[in-house]
Amino acid sequence: MSASLELWPSSPRRAGPPSRLDRLRRKVTELPCALLLFVQLAALVAYPFVETRAGDVRETGRAIFGLIGLLVLFLAVRAVRATPALTWVAAVLGGPVVLLTIAEAVWTDNTTIAFWSSLLHALFYFYTGYGLLRYMFADNWVTRDELYATGATFTVVAWGFAYLYVAVQMLWPNSFTIYGEADPGTRTWFELLYLSITTMTSTGLSDIIAVEPHARAFVLLQQIAGMLYVALVVARLVGLTIARFRQ
Repeated sequence: MSASLELWPSSPRRAGPPSRLDRLRRKVTELPCALLLFVQLAALVAYPFVETRAGDVRETGRAIFGLIGLLVLFLAVRAVRATPALTWVAAVLGGPVVLLTIAEAVWTDNTTIAFWSSLLHALFYFYTGYGLLRYMFADNWVTRDELYATGATFTVVAWGFAYLYVAVQMLWPNSFTIYGEADPGTRTWFELLYLSITTMTSTGLSDIIAVEPHARAFVLLQQIAGMLYVALVVARLVGLTIARFRQ
């Protein structure tokens, strides 16, 4: 076997340097957390176009985005390979989530389906965040994918709290309101994601606020989680990266 074939195992039947497709495939395989992060960031930009459309088309679009996000999450969980239990639990949670996401698109007015879908979405995202944390803390060496995992974990946890807030406002109606509005009403998922990210970053820029005690309790938990994430995870990875360059 030639040296070029050994150097580029992704293209075993061709000699010479890899093609662009080979390089792209290799990056996707080696950087699963980067793929997860970029897809979720792209969804942030694309979702408002779905949110502003009316009726069943909007709900179907939301379901499509949810399924794409779940697919990427499954790929990320499989790639990090934290523990065998991670894959098993993710499969147990992910299967019903996929079915409920499809059911939401079919029965758009069924609150029971919407509640359990939101709750299981939250659990799945939180467990994926736990798996990514284990991936980052597995050793004392920082890889490029672990740096991407810092951002991916943040977005995964923020997604989880957004779905949790959807479930909260179903249990306790009028839990969230927009500042200045007399009637709290019901907030959309994207509005609650906006609240989740601003709470997670501790910027306090959201005009959406929690007005019901149970909702405020979950917002407080996210504020604590965001503070601990920066203090423990980001600080650790930055410290290890600096130590690596000093060697």
